[in-house]
Amino acid sequence: MMKVRFWGVRGSIPCPGPQTMKYGGNGACIEMRVEGRKEIIVIDAGSGVRELGNHLMQNDLANGPLELALYLSHTHWDHIMGFPYFVPIYIPGTKLTVYGPVTYEDDPLKDVVGGQMKYRYFPINVGELASDIEYKRIREEPDTDLGGGLLLTTKFINHPITALGYRFECGGKVFCTCYDHEPYRNLFITDPDHPEYDEAMAIEGEEVAKEQNHAIEEFFKGADLLVHDAQYTEEEYKTKIDWGHSPFEHAIAAANRAGVKKLALFHHDPDRTDAQIDEMVKDYCEPGKYGDTEIFFAREGMEIII
Repeated sequence: MMKVRFWGVRGSIPCPGPQTMKYGGNGACIEMRVEGRKEIIVIDAGSGVRELGNHLMQNDLANGPLELALYLSHTHWDHIMGFPYFVPIYIPGTKLTVYGPVTYEDDPLKDVVGGQMKYRYFPINVGELASDIEYKRIREEPDTDLGGGLLLTTKFINHPITALGYRFECGGKVFCTCYDHEPYRNLFITDPDHPEYDEAMAIEGEEVAKEQNHAIEEFFKGADLLVHDAQYTEEEYKTKIDWGHSPFEHAIAAANRAGVKKLALFHHDPDRTDAQIDEMVKDYCEPGKYGDTEIFFAREGMEIII
């Protein structure tokens, strides 16, 4: 059994306030616990990780030192900014392993994540932390055995910097993340009337985009729970192409084609109010309207047992 809890569901920047209280205003952070496994898995360290840290201190620390694995989808600031405020890293005995991709070869993960804890930015230096922290750079890999029957598959997804989706499998159940992600598209000129149009390149570009989108769907095929980027409506996306995020319509169609059982729409736009999301629930989450996949908008505090 896997238990998934959302601690932050917003994208780009935290947006607390009276208009975001229902779904939450904190940046991306997901907690996953596997039955019989002491190590707690955390996916991303947006501002929501602060509340998770407080929860762990109040409810888990009494049972012994914390063992944590933090998997970063990527290192954009909205996905790591909560790290300095994650209280367990200040506690002796805490063992934390940070996993994630790095875009630039010369910058180790430790410097990318820990670099925000320098005196010019923060009053405590990363070297002063009392916990035992190890950093491991990861890439795209299939079926990594994490022990205790838990398997992890990582997949490169489409974002302006290197980003990974995560697929956790245990006891025949699958939990998968696919954010920050944008559908692949043909990058070549497709207008035959354009002076630089090349038919062969246009056809090849279309095939490559189809192949890459298909590979993503294969990655989360049959997932019991998929957390997918859904920052924009299809209309909004027209002016947000290449920003690295998906429209609702794409996420829903892809999940249905892949036979996903439950789809959590995630990485809500910071300007999206609770009232607006409630209206979208009526459209996008109507059972059976878009296929067999159960669709819902992720909400802070929501807990799902797989």
